[in-house]
Amino acid sequence: MLGEPSTSQHLSETIAMASMRKKPSYLDVSAVHEALEEPPRKKARNVTTCKLLESKRAKQDHENELAEVAIVCEPEHSSLMMGGLHPRGSLYERPVNIDIAKAQHAEFRNLLRTHGVRVLTVREILAYNVETNIGARVDLENLALSTLKYGMAAGHQVIENMGVSQLVDTIMIQPTVHITPSYRDTGLSATYTFEPLSNLVYTRDQQITTCKGIVMGRLRSQQRQREVQVMHFCIEKLGVKVVGQIQEPGFLEGGDFFPLGQDLALLGVGLRSNPAAARQLMDQDLLGSKRFAVVRDEFDRNQDRMHLDCVFSVVSDTCCIMLEDIMGEASPLRRLVDEYVRDPETGKYSLKRQGLELASFVREEGYNIIPIKAEHQLAYACNVLNLGGSRIISVHASSARQMVRSPHFKGDVCVIDFSSITSMYGSVHCASQIIKRVPSALVPVGDDEKQNGV
Repeated sequence: MLGEPSTSQHLSETIAMASMRKKPSYLDVSAVHEALEEPPRKKARNVTTCKLLESKRAKQDHENELAEVAIVCEPEHSSLMMGGLHPRGSLYERPVNIDIAKAQHAEFRNLLRTHGVRVLTVREILAYNVETNIGARVDLENLALSTLKYGMAAGHQVIENMGVSQLVDTIMIQPTVHITPSYRDTGLSATYTFEPLSNLVYTRDQQITTCKGIVMGRLRSQQRQREVQVMHFCIEKLGVKVVGQIQEPGFLEGGDFFPLGQDLALLGVGLRSNPAAARQLMDQDLLGSKRFAVVRDEFDRNQDRMHLDCVFSVVSDTCCIMLEDIMGEASPLRRLVDEYVRDPETGKYSLKRQGLELASFVREEGYNIIPIKAEHQLAYACNVLNLGGSRIISVHASSARQMVRSPHFKGDVCVIDFSSITSMYGSVHCASQIIKRVPSALVPVGDDEKQNGV
């Protein structure tokens, strides 16, 4: 029988938590929680949440608005190690050096913070307040228990005696314990199988943030479907309301979604997201935009261009980048746009136009296009992160130079080395979920001029 945790176990947990408290993202969670804490008379079961947003709502109207809060997932050593044992089977492009990946991701997080973004990591959200609040502890135990399976046993007692880091590790590696009689020693023998969350570093995909709030997605690949549960838990722990969730037969991945203001949102459908998810977003009025452009990938459907953010990105209010090979009516890889318009009285969307070529459509919307070469796209040149005000993070130096030389782009580009992260088939846009941006109307005049590229 398992006894109470030992004094040494408590000491190690205290040291581990003290170390975690020194990390900037933990301090982000703690500082916001303390700043927004409710008076004691209002506290009840919801003290287990971190009150991240005053409105308790996530919101993102436009990709070029100032980013305020981002959720990222630091590369997890155990889950990445397992995923790296067979890269293609884990949806990776090539083998991964975990130590380099962790270092590059740390630099990415630091860069976000230098631009004023509050950065929260998945591990620290999961661990936050667990040491001091029994409700938070039980919530995390329940999540861990849902990921831990036994061939012939119950895991409650094991879970209750785990340290915080053990609980988080269990969630990240999703173990199954197979028990068989051994007829000696303890009388039992255990073997283990795991279904690690090896792609959770890409926090873009499990949800989208619209003008209405956060909508949980449904991931197409079997290896990634369990990520949604973990991210849903994190978002609710932050006190942020989830406004909707895509159900079967819909598939929705965040890399396919771009908000372009309260007038327009884009969603790519093809290899990952599908029309059923687009229909659910409209039917449940989850977008908050007057128009909705469904961008169909019917002729390409290639893993190298799996999401819309692999071939397109918005870098200012009037400028975007796009893979040149998909541009034009004659392109064999072209994307086609179906435009839906919302009836303000009924809240229902109806098809207005269909089959529009994507480059022509975005030009019609007032965007100048900087074309990206195919070989640059394969190096993740299109997958940039816009922190608002045309402050761009890129992983590709040549296309960054092309961008700043364009007369249509008035912002700044910072290039970082993200090569060990891109080996897992994604880049900086994939590796971040911006859950709150400052609406343009609330930005002070000086910053507003900057945001509009002046």
